[in-house]
Amino acid sequence: MKIKQMRAGGFTLVEIMIVVAIIGLLIAVAVPNFSKMRKDAQKTACHAQLKQIDGSKEMWATQEKRADGDTPNESQLGAYFKDGMPTCPGGGSYSIAPVGTDGTCSVHAKLAQ
Repeated sequence: MKIKQMRAGGFTLVEIMIVVAIIGLLIAVAVPNFSKMRKDAQKTACHAQLKQIDGSKEMWATQEKRADGDTPNESQLGAYFKDGMPTCPGGGSYSIAPVGTDGTCSVHAKLAQ
């Protein structure tokens, strides 16, 4: 009579090491892409806020009957935003330029139109 020996149902050490190596490789490829996507999203949000600031300057100039070249301060523009003057998502600061001139960000530079 033959006695069958059954193998235990677990994984071998080699199989586990292969799975861990594959997961490590996937993480090594994915992490740099996540940081690049975050920087791109911050730049996009910053440029959108610069456009809103420039639109607010135009509304301010129209309502206050100001000419090109006049510069509003942050408190005057803050009234045109729901939660006050926006801040740069990248940690920079916005420079409010005169009416008719594009504003800039200290981190993401000038608004590209």
